[in-house]
Amino acid sequence: MGSLDDLTKKAQDFVEENKDKITEALNSEQAEEISDKVLDGVAEAAKKVTPDEHDAKVDDVRANIDKAIGTEP
Repeated sequence: MGSLDDLTKKAQDFVEENKDKITEALNSEQAEEISDKVLDGVAEAAKKVTPDEHDAKVDDVRANIDKAIGTEP
């Protein structure tokens, strides 16, 4: 279990040391393009397995996640 704790600590340290670069990467045009494709695919898959009356909610969730990633507000 100690090696898992070490790995977790290293990951936390990496994120803390590179917070600015990570934020910049998440707010890039490339991240926007990739996230749009992934989110579109996930939303469509969710719509296929849920009743049609939930489509608007799926779209709302997709839009909220999209606001947090990429360049579009």
